[in-house]
Amino acid sequence: MKRLGVNIDHIATLRNARGEKHPNPVFAAKKVIKLGADSVTIHLREDRRHINDLDTKEICALNKVLVNLEVSMNSEIIKKALIYKPNYICIVPENRKEITTEGGLNLKDNYKKLKEIIFKFKKSNIRTSLFINPNLNDIKLSKKLNVDCVEIHTGKLANYVKSHKNFSSELNRIKKSSKLASKLDIEVHAGHGLDYKTTRILTKIKEIEEFNIGHFIIGESIFYGLPKVIKDFKKIIKN
Repeated sequence: MKRLGVNIDHIATLRNARGEKHPNPVFAAKKVIKLGADSVTIHLREDRRHINDLDTKEICALNKVLVNLEVSMNSEIIKKALIYKPNYICIVPENRKEITTEGGLNLKDNYKKLKEIIFKFKKSNIRTSLFINPNLNDIKLSKKLNVDCVEIHTGKLANYVKSHKNFSSELNRIKKSSKLASKLDIEVHAGHGLDYKTTRILTKIKEIEEFNIGHFIIGESIFYGLPKVIKDFKKIIKN
């Protein structure tokens, strides 16, 4: 059955805007699970622009909350991830000046470093995934790196869909990448820029087992509430 992971980073963004304690990301983590999410995603960025160290520690320690921690290849962040021991890790690229993640990892240039990092996570029994662009070479490299999963960057597809542009080529790349990953026994996830329409399109790809969605869910919840938005996504993913 396809799963929904909810990224709660922007709960922390809202809290940080006032420099106070409300809204509380730890409460948000428990809440989205109660409302039907299968897991919670948080990104401990190097600049701590939203989720901070205490958030990460407390959320990773929650009972009955599966936590997917996004991390860069920064050595300090890797050390903290190994201390907090989330259920899942997703290694993502991180550019300090970026507003949001701009694309997938460069696996070729970072192969050696990634292999060392992945070995550490696997040794600690943490399911590990790589955030990659939808191309076959990256799928093959992911297999060599011995990851459990790949999360395919869907931002380009989402932008095409939202702009009412032809998205067939990008969708085809995602389909081919997903099929090869599944064939190589790599679990396939999808994330970035997803809204109702793009998620509905991607659910037709049977190899995609998990959708990680954040910004749209939090933004839409301002108008319609978390219970309704999470319920709507669960309905889309199940159909």
